[in-house]
Amino acid sequence: MSLKENILKFLLENTDTYISGQQLAENFGVSRNSVWKAVNQIKADGYTVDSVSNRGYRLSAKSDVLSGNHIKSKLHGEAEELNVIVLDSVDSTNNEAKRMTANGCDRDTLIIANEQTGGRGRLGRSFYSPKNTGIYMSFLLHTQLELSDAVAVTTAAAVSVVRAIEKLTPITPVIKWVNDVYISDKKICGILTEGMSGFEQGTAQTVIIGIGINITTEDFPDDIRDRAGAVNADGLHRNDLIAETANELCRIFCNLSDKSYIDDYRRCSMVIGKKIDFYRNNVKQTAKAMNIDQNGGLIVMLGDGTVTTLTSGEVTVRLSE
Repeated sequence: MSLKENILKFLLENTDTYISGQQLAENFGVSRNSVWKAVNQIKADGYTVDSVSNRGYRLSAKSDVLSGNHIKSKLHGEAEELNVIVLDSVDSTNNEAKRMTANGCDRDTLIIANEQTGGRGRLGRSFYSPKNTGIYMSFLLHTQLELSDAVAVTTAAAVSVVRAIEKLTPITPVIKWVNDVYISDKKICGILTEGMSGFEQGTAQTVIIGIGINITTEDFPDDIRDRAGAVNADGLHRNDLIAETANELCRIFCNLSDKSYIDDYRRCSMVIGKKIDFYRNNVKQTAKAMNIDQNGGLIVMLGDGTVTTLTSGEVTVRLSE
């Protein structure tokens, strides 16, 4: 790594204290003038660095610039082996993951963008992804999943986002089946899971899990303004939430046969016990949401008393008016 990258990593790991220029110079075997130049380069990259005479440098809590090094430093367990790529702008992180797969990428990779120009959601919808205000990321994971397990991945991703937010903030989000996370009746997160190759054998050899989270986004387009929101938690840094979500998701993903995470999905469900409308083949039906099964399916009771299970990809669920 360059001197700038080394100093940034050091400051990211010591945000609670000032680090003197002399200490940095000795630590990296360079002159104090070289440290000063590197710090100015860090500032030019968008970070806010507090400088105090006789105390040194400290990365300001106001800094929320995406950093692959910071994210890597926070990964643990199964997530430690992830290759982390940070992009300034991309059409869609899921699209980028597909391009990497087509080019022969065989490493489990986390792709993060500061902006998406063509963010995608389920059922062909777009996902608003303005610069600097959200988390837009895709996990490119190589596996041998049965398709029934591949469906459960979306459920696992929603639980991972909720757990990460709960760990880093005092907020308790809720999940709208199957792939949306809400805070205060506003959608703050959407998830798009796509499988690639091997479907003729009934398996998914590569899974792409796209996650978009609004962190401080405010100016939403007119068509989603009434239902879109953001986390807006004081002191929450995007790098930390990305890393914590990755830690949770990789831990669950590597042990999908352990369905204990479904308990958290049920705990955070905003639809269980509620009357809902669901749409199958564009035909609206009304039912009561009864429970979530062990694969993440939504168990509902129709008006005639019939009980059926809805699975990802075939329906859209809305809470009844």
